[in-house]
This record gives sequence, C-alpha cells and structure tokens, in this order.
Amino acid sequence: MSPQGLRRFVEQFAEDRPPLSLGGADLTIRRPDLVRQRYGAVFNYLARVELDVERNVLELRALMPDATDTDRFFYEDVWSPQELQHGVLLDAVQQRCGLTPATGDVNVSARIQLVGLLSHLPGMLGVVRLLYYLTGAATERSAVVAYSRLVDGLRRIGEHAIAETVVAPIKRQEPGHFAFYRLSAEVLVGAEGLRDWQLQLARILRRRSFKPVGVNNRRQLADFGDVARSLGLDRDLLEVARQISLVERELLWARHAGLQVPQYILSALRNAIELSGLRHAGLQV
Repeated sequence: MSPQGLRRFVEQFAEDRPPLSLGGADLTIRRPDLVRQRYGAVFNYLARVELDVERNVLELRALMPDATDTDRFFYEDVWSPQELQHGVLLDAVQQRCGLTPATGDVNVSARIQLVGLLSHLPGMLGVVRLLYYLTGAATERSAVVAYSRLVDGLRRIGEHAIAETVVAPIKRQEPGHFAFYRLSAEVLVGAEGLRDWQLQLARILRRRSFKPVGVNNRRQLADFGDVARSLGLDRDLLEVARQISLVERELLWARHAGLQVPQYILSALRNAIELSGLRHAGLQV
C-alpha cells in the first residue's frame, strides 16, 4: 500500500465507523453482583485504559512533533473520539454494577518528552514511528482478544444487553485500529524504507520497553494479570502472545526462523499473571 492509499483507508474507516453513542446502548444488567464478581476487574481496567486516550494524544504529540498528516488525522480525529466513547460505555457499565467511576490520567512522563526531543535527530523519527505502530498493533490485538472473551463470557451468564450493545460494538471497531497500525508499519518499512540500523535500534528499544497495554507500574501489571485470569487468557497464553506479537514478528523478527513469540512479550504476560496470583494469595505486590 502507498501512503496515499493509507490515507484513503483512514478516511473510509472514519466514515464507516463513527464513535459509538451511550444513548444507543442498553445498560440493562440482570445480575450486577455476578457481573461485578466475574468481570468487575475487567471493566475497571478496560475503562481506565480507554479513558486514558486524552493522555495518549498528548504523549503522541510529544513523541512525534513532526508526525505525518495521516498519523495526526488518525490519532486526533478518528482513534481518539472512538476510544473515548469506548471508555464512556465501559465506565457506565461498571457504575451500574456499583464500581467506582474510572478516571483518566493526563500527565506526560519525562521519558516520553525526552524521546520526542530525540526524534529530531537524523533517522530517529522513523524509529519512533515504527515503535508507535508496533505498540498500537499489539495494543489493538490485545483489545480484540479481551473484548472477544468478555462478550462470550457475558453471553454465557445471560447478560445479553451489555454484551450486544456495549462490548460487541466496541470489539467491532478495534480491528480497524489494528489495520491502521499494521498497514502504517508496512508502508514505513516497505514503501518509505528504513535502514538496517533503524530496524536494529527498534528491536533493541522494543525489547527493553515492551509492556502490556495499560501498564505503567508494578501494581498495574498485577491488574493486567487479574484481567488475564478473569478472561482465561492464562490458559492459552502462548496463543495470546502470538496474536499480540503478529506485526513485530513479521517486521522485526522475520529473519529469526522458527521464532513463535518474542520472549519479552511472553515474559511480560507471565509476570503479570504471576503477580496477580501473588496478590490473590494475600502477598504484597
């Protein structure tokens, strides 16, 4: 695909998938206590992550002050409004279940600001852009897996209203986000071209910086582990890791024949589940 084709894809996606409306959702919950018990941690975590979109936009502005017009259009005018409404819907569900409303964080870390300054160096913007696309792709694949498991679980316990009018519509928007990141990464590496040193630096930085979506500290890593356990991701973790790592396996690690999953991704997921187990055993994490 060409950069022009990518722009057309984003414009068409924006037209086909407008932000969801809270007014269009049926928030009827038959057994709020059961939903809170089984999926309270999931709704709380996902609502927080989705509502962090304001901070995410601020981070992207700092990371890529010279972002392409297509990147800026996607994250400011398409992705951000969609994600915000996802958070609003999920937060409405958790409040119906008696949980505390989610709050967003708008603080941009000094590390992010430093990377933004470094992006002005020759060749560095390409590295930063690739890391942005890889992070986005992994995040969206994680979301697709999580929402698929959540909608199935809600259907099994008879909570069809929120399954069909909240979670399923959110799930249907996430593949378009994933497609943007995947296509953008392929255009950057292919049509635009990156040098070998840029790809090697991206490998090093990705290995050192990977974190599951929504994780910024040890407590949140344990929270992610709670979500994974609630959705049964811990029972087929290798397959989950394969899905999360799809784009970076193709673009960063293709020459490593036989590599099923980058070890740093599998290790991060296992660590999250281990911390969750320790927490539920009453140990300090």
